[in-house]
Amino acid sequence: MAPLSPAEQRLVRRLSTPACVQGYLNGLTYNDERGGKTLRSFREVVRRRTAHCLEAALAAAVILERHGYPPLVLSFESIDKLEHVIFVYRRRGRWGSIARSRDPGLHGRKPVFRSARDLARSYFEPYVDLTGGITAYAVVDLNREMGSYDWRFSPRNVWKVEQMLIDYPHHQLPYNRARAERWRAWYRAFRARYPDRKPVCYPGRDRWSALPAQYTRPGYAVRVPHPR
Repeated sequence: MAPLSPAEQRLVRRLSTPACVQGYLNGLTYNDERGGKTLRSFREVVRRRTAHCLEAALAAAVILERHGYPPLVLSFESIDKLEHVIFVYRRRGRWGSIARSRDPGLHGRKPVFRSARDLARSYFEPYVDLTGGITAYAVVDLNREMGSYDWRFSPRNVWKVEQMLIDYPHHQLPYNRARAERWRAWYRAFRARYPDRKPVCYPGRDRWSALPAQYTRPGYAVRVPHPR
């Protein structure tokens, strides 16, 4: 494993738990890729202080690998082909996750889930927006799948990781179209009423990890009755 720079060593030493890593990633600017698509390594994420979902998952994998966690990511497939990737881990036999997203409900989860499948299913409602919906998931060991490829420290875009995740066999999840469309109508109505906000009050909200400050400021959360 390549050595860390002194600054990276200090960062990794400080971010010794999944909660600490989630907090660190929450503080980074979300990478909207306005200058063109990117897939940056941990080193580039730290240097630029910005990350999108897969970049955040790779950064979490590198940091927590140094604290004994295997570099596992969970990849989602969606009906609209807009996939999401998160870092996943186990503590005391339960699954949790670390994630970064433009949507509050697609951030991390506390380690309370009995299986990776249960963890993946916890993202069903928050994944439903104007077009999205989870259809499948896969847990991938980056060490096993990427071999000697430098996804941790490369100064270049690490596109090979993205292609591997696209090609990797995913496990199907039940997709209840009627239920998804009820949540889609709810989401559409919410955004029409509150165009400057994203919903944060979902079932299972107590199992989420800490959110970025933009979603927790006073008065941001609005409770709207959920669809049945």
